[in-house]
Amino acid sequence: MKPKRIVGLTGGIGTGKTTVSQYLADRYQLPILDADLYARDAVAEGSPILEAIKNRYGDRILLEDRNLDRATLGAIIFSDRTEKLWLESKIHPYVGDRISLELQKIESETVVLVVPLLFEAKMTNLVTEIWVVYCSLNQQIERIMKRNSLTKEGAIARIENQLPLEDKVAAADFSLDNSTTIEALYEQVDRIINQEDI
Repeated sequence: MKPKRIVGLTGGIGTGKTTVSQYLADRYQLPILDADLYARDAVAEGSPILEAIKNRYGDRILLEDRNLDRATLGAIIFSDRTEKLWLESKIHPYVGDRISLELQKIESETVVLVVPLLFEAKMTNLVTEIWVVYCSLNQQIERIMKRNSLTKEGAIARIENQLPLEDKVAAADFSLDNSTTIEALYEQVDRIINQEDI
């Protein structure tokens, strides 16, 4: 039996989705299904999708150990929308199928799906409610630069490759403001998960 409450946790890159999902796992012991992990599986060594990527771009997108060179692939897809759409057409269906399979196995009444591209990948049909984590653009840029060791231009390119954050917030059932303190963020999570004052 599928869980009754399926939370689709999303937001922009660098807004704090992992912070929220980790808190939900630690504080409420909720099962977390992370789309990024399935996306990594999709391009694991020997996978059909990695083979298709190699056929398209050649060995330049492989590391010495034959695993995917994410930095090289990222440079390609974040500078060419056509290539980005091609890659997503391979990975998104795989991720959607994996999530659907995992949902069938979970017995908890509530489960959290962390899907950065929930809207872009058209996976909203998998969830019963949508939470969007947001912060200011400057905070987003700073966090991405620090976390991914990117230039400001590189961080902005990644932000611009996603649906605008304000559009995600407008389409959300619940939005979480992660522009102040971690305690303030956790308080918002507590209110929503317990359905208090919402």
